[in-house]
Parts: sequence; structure tokens; C-alpha cells
Amino acid sequence: MSRSSLPPWIKRSFPRASATSSIHRQTYGKGLHTVCKEALCPNRGECEAQGTATFLILGDRCTRDCRFCAVRHGIPAEVNAEEPESVAASVAALGLRHAVITSVTRDDLGDGGAHVFSETIRAIKRTRPLVTVEVLIPDFQGDLQALETVIDARPDVINHNVETVPRLYPLVRIGASYERSLELLQRVAASGTVAKSGIMVGMGETGDEIESVIRDLVRVQCSILTIGQYLRPSPEHHPVAEYLRPEAFAELGVMALREGIREVVSGPLVRSSYKAAESLCSMMAPPTDDSPQPLPSRDNVAPENDREN
Repeated sequence: MSRSSLPPWIKRSFPRASATSSIHRQTYGKGLHTVCKEALCPNRGECEAQGTATFLILGDRCTRDCRFCAVRHGIPAEVNAEEPESVAASVAALGLRHAVITSVTRDDLGDGGAHVFSETIRAIKRTRPLVTVEVLIPDFQGDLQALETVIDARPDVINHNVETVPRLYPLVRIGASYERSLELLQRVAASGTVAKSGIMVGMGETGDEIESVIRDLVRVQCSILTIGQYLRPSPEHHPVAEYLRPEAFAELGVMALREGIREVVSGPLVRSSYKAAESLCSMMAPPTDDSPQPLPSRDNVAPENDREN
């Protein structure tokens, strides 16, 4: 779908990513990858302008081929043993207070890349002890020892996205399992680590299905949730079934909080790492008597001239 046919609340003006930014110099300039670039994140320019990005480790080729994802599929490169220290050095150079690390799925590796996650977390904590670290991990094909390897490195947040409703898994998440993902999140929460997940909407799911997923996430003690609009990366990917209005995202956020999710970021352009530091800080803050509200997103309210009467 061309940009001209997108709804107006998707076609917002964002800062463009700069080839001269500190993020560019400390990531691409040093041979590192970011999911912001590889996954065509619509918030890339905004985040880079604020000096933040999500590091993508274990290469830029994924062994799976999810029908919603822009990350390239193919034969991955050899694991770079220097990558953990390189990421830690970039985190320090950028002065990040909250570092977010994710990876391509590496089903070709015996532990799915868990050891590299662990070494990266430890390198950051060793270099910048006060930095909070969030990792967005694959399912490791259900390998619980691999998951324990990541947990033992003591990240502050472990994120694993369920992505969509279970009915759509055979269409868009071939090789993944909804129940496996829930079990992973439950084990993360049981370890005392903050568990986080994310879902995309507009792929053909129903409102009841979304609510059911949120209740499942509450059941496994997921604390933080992101909800965003699915945007089709190319004509070869799964089609967009619906563009939800910003007001609908606000309602989903309120519903998730009501069901028991502690922190929610919900909006059309919200992605897994959007407002990640704010989500963690808000969750750690002392409770108040105010009714909970989703964290504000620049895109969860439609412009005045786009609202329905």
C-alpha cells in the first residue's frame, strides 16, 4: 500500500534518520545493527533524534520468515564473538540509561543465541552498572535451558512478543507456538524478572480475540504490554485487514490495564521498544490512588480534523 492511501493518523511527520547522528556512528558505523533499521520501524527517526535505538544482535538475517516482519530471511552469518563488547561500548559512548537488545531468530544455533544475549547483558552491566537492560528475545524453540541462560544474566526486563492472536499463528508465525510463548513469559515472571510482551492489531483478529490474548498475558503475569498497528512491509507480506483509529488504541490500553497489565503503551505507531525506559520507570514508581492510564503516545490521539463526530 502506498503512503498516499494510508489513513491520516499513520501519515504523521517524523524526524528523518540521519547518517551523521551519534546513533548512526555508534551502531552502523561500527558494524552493528539496529532493529529500527532492519524492521523498517516508523519511529526510527524520532528515536534516533532522541539518541536511542534498539540493538539487533546475531546478525541481520533471520532463520524464520514471519509474514508480518520486514527483517530479511536467509542464511545467517557466523556469530561475532566481539559483538557483546561492541554493543556495550556503544551503549557507554551513547550515554544510554536504558539499553534495549533484540536479535534475529537463530534456529540454526544450538541455544538459539542465548549465550550471546547473556554475554551482551553482562558486558553492558560490567561497563555501565547503572544502566537498565531490556532484552527482546525469540522463543528459543522452547529450550528452557536457553531461557535460563538469559535469565541468569539478570536483565531488568525480558520481552517476548506474542505478536498476534493464536488463530493467525499458522498464517503469519510459521514455526512459532502461542502456548510456547506464554510458557516462556510465565517462566520469566516466575524468576522475578519483569516480563513484557507486545501485540499487533489490524491483521484480521477480532476484538474478542485481542481481549482473550490480554487475559492470557495477565494469567502468566506479564507486567508490560505494547499494542501497535500492523503495517505491511511489502506486497509479499500478510495484508492489512484494518487500520484502527487512535481512539481504539486508547480503549485497548485502558482495557488491558483494567484486566491487570501494569503498564501499557498503545497507539498506531507503537512498537516493542517504544517508550521502553518510561514503561519500566512508571512500573517501578510507587502506586497512586489515580485510575491507571496507558502511557501517552504521540500517536494515540487523532488530529482534530480527523476525528469522527
